[in-house]
Amino acid sequence: MSIPLPVRRAGRRALLGVALAAPVAAGAQARPAAQALDRTVPPPVAATPALRVPAWTTSTLSNGARLVVAPKRDLPLVNVSVTFDGGAYQFEPADRTGLASMTAQLLPEGTTTKSGEQLSEAMQLLGTSIGASIAGERGTIGFEALGDRLAPALALMADMMLHPTFPAEALERLRARTLVQLVQAKDQPTAIASNVFSRTLYGAHPYGRVTTETTVKAITRDDVVAFHRAYFQPARATITVTGDVDPAAVKAEVERALAAWPAGGTAATFDYPALPTPAARTIYLVDKPKAAQSSFAIGMPGPARDTPDYYALQVLNNILGGSFQSRLNSNIRETKGWSYGVSSNFAYGKGPGAFRTGGGIVTAKTDSALLEFMSELRGVQGGRPFTEAEITEAKEALVQRLPQSFASVGALASSLTTLYTFGLPMDYYQSYAANVNAVTLADLDRVAKRYVDLDRLAIVIVGDRALIEGPLARTGVAPIVVLDLDGRRVTPSVTP
Repeated sequence: MSIPLPVRRAGRRALLGVALAAPVAAGAQARPAAQALDRTVPPPVAATPALRVPAWTTSTLSNGARLVVAPKRDLPLVNVSVTFDGGAYQFEPADRTGLASMTAQLLPEGTTTKSGEQLSEAMQLLGTSIGASIAGERGTIGFEALGDRLAPALALMADMMLHPTFPAEALERLRARTLVQLVQAKDQPTAIASNVFSRTLYGAHPYGRVTTETTVKAITRDDVVAFHRAYFQPARATITVTGDVDPAAVKAEVERALAAWPAGGTAATFDYPALPTPAARTIYLVDKPKAAQSSFAIGMPGPARDTPDYYALQVLNNILGGSFQSRLNSNIRETKGWSYGVSSNFAYGKGPGAFRTGGGIVTAKTDSALLEFMSELRGVQGGRPFTEAEITEAKEALVQRLPQSFASVGALASSLTTLYTFGLPMDYYQSYAANVNAVTLADLDRVAKRYVDLDRLAIVIVGDRALIEGPLARTGVAPIVVLDLDGRRVTPSVTP
C-alpha cells in the first residue's frame, strides 16, 4: 500500500525532530508558547538517594562450610561461588610456585565420571561456564546460570571440585602453555616491571614469589593431587549464592550437591615473616632494548586491609592516582601527553600489600616523567596542599560508586564474600559513606606521610637502557641499579 506524499513528508519531519503544529479548532485559544530553556544554567542536582544494601542470610552446612544467600529477583539468574580463605601464599611450596594456579586450571580437564570434553559439553547445555582460580590469599570456583539450571550446574561444579582426575596429558599440555606464556611475558615491559617490583620489595617473603620456568618444570602430578586434597576443605570455605533464589530451598539444594564433601580442614593462617629492611630510594633499571615505552612501578610495602587508616587511604589514593581526574593522570597524561594513563593503588591484602604508582611512559620522556612522579608524591606530603574541592570530589566518587557493588548477581556475590574473607563488620556497606565522609584534611596529611616514604621508594623502570639511563642519572633522583629481566643485579650495576 502506498503512503500519500504529504504523510510521508510529515513522518520525515517528525523523525528529524521538527515539531508538527496541531490544528487549532475554530474559536479555541492557542496554547501559550513554551518558555525558552536557558542552557547556560545547569539543572539542580538532586539529593543523593539512600543506599539500599540487599539483605542476606548466613548459615552453616553439615560439613562446616559457611553458606551466604542473598535473593535478587530482578532477573532469572543465579550466581554461585565457593571461596576458600587462604591461597598460594599459605599452601603452595616456594619451589613449586604456580602449583595452586595450575591445579585450579586443571579442574575442568576431567572427573571420575566425565572427561574434559564431556564437562565442556555439559556446561554448554546448561548455558554456563564453571571457572576456578587460586590467587595469593584466596581461591574460588563458581558459575552464573539461569535460575532453573541451578541444581544441575551445582552438581557439575561439585563433581569438578571434589572428583577431578588431573590427567597427565592435560598437565603436560598446561605446563607447555604456561612455559610459552612465561617466555612471552619476558617481552612485555609491563609484566617485567610487575615481577621485578614484587621481588625487589619483598625478596623471599611470599609476596615476592614469582612463577618461573624452573618452578613450573618442577611440578608433578603428585604435587597437584596433594595440593588439591589439602586445599579444597569446607572448614575454610564460604559458599555464596545470589539471584533468583529462596534461601531455605537453596540450602537444601547445596547440601544435596555437596553431600560427598566431608567435614575437614582448618582455618588458614596469615602469619607472614618479617619484611626485609627497606633500602634507600633507588632506581632499578631493567634493560628492554627498542622498547617504545618505559614501564614504571614505583612504591613500597604498605598496610594490610585491616588498617584503621583504610578510609583515609582510599580518599588519598583517589586524589593521587585512583581516578581518571587524579593528580597523576591529569598531569602526566592529560597535560603532558606522555602516557596513555598512569595510576596509583594500595594492594592491601591480609599482609603488607604494596603501595604502587606507575604506568607506561613514552621513552623520550622517561626522565621528565620520573621528576613529575616525584613532584606529585611530594605534593601529597605537603608540597601541594589538598583542596576542599579535591577532597569532596574524591569522597563523592568513592561513595557514588558503591551501588555498583550490588548491581548484578556477580557483583553482589563478590561484595558479600569480601565481608567474610576480610572479616569486615556486617554493616560495612551501610556505614561506608559515613566512614569516607568522616575523613579529614589532617587524616590525609597524616597517612600520606606515614605510608608514602619518599626516602624508601623502590623505583622500577623497564625500558631501553641505552636511551634512558643517562637522562635518568642526570635527574639526581636516586642511584641506579641495573637488573636483568628476572630482577637479578647486572655487574657492574650501579650508576652514581
